[in-house]
Amino acid sequence: MVKIGNLELGEYPLLLAPMEDVSDPPFRAVCKENGADLMYTEFISSEGLIRDAAKSVQKLDIFDYEKPIGIQIFGNEIQSMREAAAIVEEAQPDILDINYGCPVNKVACKGAGAGILLDIDKMVSMTAEIVKAVNLPVTVKTRLGWDNDTIRIVEVAERLQDVGIQAISIHARTRKQMYKGEADWSYLNKVKENPRLHIPVFGNGDIDSPERALEYKNKYNVDGMMIGRASIGYPWIFNEIKHFLATGEKLSAPELGERLAVAKKHLDFSVQWKGEKLGILEMRRHYTNYFRGMPNFKPYRTRMVTTESYEEVCAILDEVAEVFYGYEFA
Repeated sequence: MVKIGNLELGEYPLLLAPMEDVSDPPFRAVCKENGADLMYTEFISSEGLIRDAAKSVQKLDIFDYEKPIGIQIFGNEIQSMREAAAIVEEAQPDILDINYGCPVNKVACKGAGAGILLDIDKMVSMTAEIVKAVNLPVTVKTRLGWDNDTIRIVEVAERLQDVGIQAISIHARTRKQMYKGEADWSYLNKVKENPRLHIPVFGNGDIDSPERALEYKNKYNVDGMMIGRASIGYPWIFNEIKHFLATGEKLSAPELGERLAVAKKHLDFSVQWKGEKLGILEMRRHYTNYFRGMPNFKPYRTRMVTTESYEEVCAILDEVAEVFYGYEFA
């Protein structure tokens, strides 16, 4: 049984990665229904929380059906991160997660996210202060290092454990790689082989199929996996991996009716939570994967990502149901 603090997550948990403009309550709802064991919010700016910025505060929205859930924060000032952690605790998540992995320039080049990998001592000090500031289990998501010359992930995991974190998720790329090239999970094996490390280690990067999940599970000895991009528009990935790990058999791809129903549910929640304009806008990134593989689908997708009308999107989904009735996905 994998545990984070007193939180039991099962024998081999699958986690939904925190993804900016993706891992919001509507998306988390459909991932939870399709097998995610633990989910994280989008990352939240510590400075935004302290200033009571509306966008940051809205990201604190969590719901009982999502539990267990972690709220993730980022920042480059230790005092601000302490204050933000206290605000997060008031929202009553199950876990507080610290983002030490975001590679985008506007975050990393200010010393936050993956930027802190250039200052491991500060990373450890900041983590220690956050652990002291809250009664929640604290976890960390990070990368291997800033670049190939700064990979110290075995040391980093141990030092963070020693100041109190209760699990670590490692994206097996450097910041310099961004999301390119192949993730190198061999470093995760080295982390797990450290005899002093006893906290759970979750692997992240390139898990895009049940077959790869099984291969990496057997090869790299991690305690579970965090899934990001492969879940966008395809929340079924969690249950598909679980079934394959348990039986060695692949589940059939979801039928058109199920895809339409989940996409519609996702859309409805998105509009309800964010309002029609923003809800429709932020759904656009999901349609390609919801209906991937359908022949001649591009014109329908083009219409869905250009309309700003909820009724029009629903009408297009109804049209897809009629035109592609009976289509079987590979």
